[in-house]
Amino acid sequence: MKIYKLPVKLKAIIFDIDSTLYTNQAYAFEQVDCQVRAFAELRGISADEARCMVADYRKKFAAEHNGSKVSLGNTLLSFGIPIEQSIEWRCKLLEPSDYLTRDERLIHVLKILEKSYKLICVTNNPVLPARKTLEAIGVSEIFSEIVGLDTCCKSKPAREPFEAALKLLNVPACNCISIGDRYDLDIALPLEIGMGGILVTGVCEVYNLPDVLKKN
Repeated sequence: MKIYKLPVKLKAIIFDIDSTLYTNQAYAFEQVDCQVRAFAELRGISADEARCMVADYRKKFAAEHNGSKVSLGNTLLSFGIPIEQSIEWRCKLLEPSDYLTRDERLIHVLKILEKSYKLICVTNNPVLPARKTLEAIGVSEIFSEIVGLDTCCKSKPAREPFEAALKLLNVPACNCISIGDRYDLDIALPLEIGMGGILVTGVCEVYNLPDVLKKN
């Protein structure tokens, strides 16, 4: 866990979902690869060729942007695949319950946090598969709102998803913190607009949040 900034008066927490509220390498891979395979089929190329295209683009993007990462949605957009197509693929292809199970420890932790803070999820997946993910790990009822790829048709690190979350929370940026597993997508922009930020390596560090925030 790396704490970049904690608000003086924390009122709300924005959570990323994938590889933040759960840790499952197989599902993390499949989320990307099922879309890459769909892209390959659309283009009439092999899955391996499509994988190489995505990897090469991401490598080039990082080299040109001081090592920053780029989302899959924005990567596919660079290949002429509109966000709307990415949304359709994700809604059709992603089945989180095939990989994820109920997490009692996470449920306990989030129930502690919701007593003191407003909670919301901001994800680069559409709302439907995001909701299925929360249901699979047992925390759907804790998050009444999800800002997904189809909410703004913008992929993090765009401003719009975070601004939409702040509007739903009705909380100023200075009273909010963003928590996620990717600095470039989940933390950098929130810090820029005045939020706090905590980078985690997975759900094992989310378990420690009540103690971390209590010390603030």
